[in-house]
Amino acid sequence: MQSPQVLLVLSVTLSLVTIGATDGGFCSAPSILDRETSSKPMYWKVTNPTLSPSHLQDLPGFTRSVYKRDHALITPESHVLSPLPEWTNTLGAYLITPAMGSHFVMYLANMQENARSALPPHDVERFIFVVQGSAMLTNASGVSSKLMVDSYTYLPPNFAHSLRAEGSATLVVFERRYASLENHITEQIVGSTDKQPLLETPGEVFQLRKLLPQAVPFDFNIHIMDFQPGEFLNVKEVHYNQHGLLLLEGQGIYRLGDSWYPVQAGDVLWMAPFVPQWYAALGKTRTRYLLYKDVNRNPL
Repeated sequence: MQSPQVLLVLSVTLSLVTIGATDGGFCSAPSILDRETSSKPMYWKVTNPTLSPSHLQDLPGFTRSVYKRDHALITPESHVLSPLPEWTNTLGAYLITPAMGSHFVMYLANMQENARSALPPHDVERFIFVVQGSAMLTNASGVSSKLMVDSYTYLPPNFAHSLRAEGSATLVVFERRYASLENHITEQIVGSTDKQPLLETPGEVFQLRKLLPQAVPFDFNIHIMDFQPGEFLNVKEVHYNQHGLLLLEGQGIYRLGDSWYPVQAGDVLWMAPFVPQWYAALGKTRTRYLLYKDVNRNPL
């Protein structure tokens, strides 16, 4: 007789095969949409999400979103957009907030023509990553930087700045109250993913880039992780760190606790401390996701 664990793995595998065989599913055969992908802008599917399988797209009440005590999956069809406080011409969707148990906020900001950002609350640091369009960042000294798709900025707490968009732009924004340390300060950073080196990942096969310095003043980092189809995490992670994750490209299966979730570009995940977590990339294209992780602070 097979063990319950073996039966669970077989059940999950059969479920994935069924999804993959469905027209428009996560592992479906090449389609016109697949052929068009190469001509689309980078991360285009984050701002043009589709439900899969396709026969569920118009099913009233259908959503893949899930909220549990120690994790959440927030999918694009669940986004509720509303004006961002004190921003102009900008609609936002708060995806992760302390109301669900996090110590940080993650939201999408959809800036329209002539939009302008507001400052975060006092003692709150901010990280911005551009997934569509472009915006001009200007600090109190008058220094400006144009942020394009795949570029980002870190803004220290109480750092005066303004972000303007001449056309439409979509940003993913992380904010948290800075956990200060005596004699340590952070500074503004502007960068892009392609300028960051690949780092060693002992025992793992994925490619890793870190967008912020691995230095004590920083109390969080943002990782860009790439998986080729069929690659997966070797470590079944359980740790004290929290995560906020946005899938930028690709599709796969994410295990959180005892649940297994098909996920794709545009999906957001929250992972509480010590929730078991694991990922495998499926489909025919790479997975790339952006991952928030708190670092460099004693959990006490």
